[in-house]
Amino acid sequence: MTEVVFVGTSDAFGAGGRRQSAVLLRGERGCTLLDCGGTTNTGLAELGVERDEIDAILISHFHGDHFGGLPLLLLGALYEDARSHPLHIAGPPGVEERVRALCTAMGHTIEGREWTFPLYFSELAAGGLHEIGPAAVESFETRHHLDSCPHGYRIRLGGRTIAYSGDTGWFDDLPAATAGADLFICECTLHHGVIDFHLSLDELEDHQREFDCGRLILTHMGEEMAQQRGHCPFDTADDGLTAKL
Repeated sequence: MTEVVFVGTSDAFGAGGRRQSAVLLRGERGCTLLDCGGTTNTGLAELGVERDEIDAILISHFHGDHFGGLPLLLLGALYEDARSHPLHIAGPPGVEERVRALCTAMGHTIEGREWTFPLYFSELAAGGLHEIGPAAVESFETRHHLDSCPHGYRIRLGGRTIAYSGDTGWFDDLPAATAGADLFICECTLHHGVIDFHLSLDELEDHQREFDCGRLILTHMGEEMAQQRGHCPFDTADDGLTAKL
């Protein structure tokens, strides 16, 4: 069985008092974290999830609400958890450079420390299949700010396939990129309207019949969209939601 735990489900601004993007995937072979927003450590602690359980972290793009929690998660693993087993961080091209620069900018440099565990980085260019920790991962480009190197993922874990949009506006290949997944975790920042870099409920309703996946759950919801829980044709996530596949 694969278990999906929504650690953080808000937009970048903490709409509704919720946490920033982070989703934990538990499978038979281990545990993968999708994104690591700045509030991830707090979310893991509140939900009783040990950092030491995480084998791999997949970063969808380089915005703070999706990877800003990494510096303190790494320090927590080192100084609080005395972690000894490897941690694998993967993401779009440039992920190692970006993570190292972020850690330095926040005053928590990776360099110059005696790490008690191996720390590995992998770049996941669009296309191709990669073994990242316990998961088989395929990445695809999404429609978001280009300087953030936006990617979505198809993750095979525990015999199940989970698709994840990261942040994106609508693009015509999105249904094909997520087709056949047991679960598609899809951003839906907006209730109404169309903008280039985020999806709205209006757009997803217009394209609903194009998706071919077992279940679709909306996340990354802004203030207005969060108020549509229970009033729209899709399942919606909240912090702490657990789904079993």
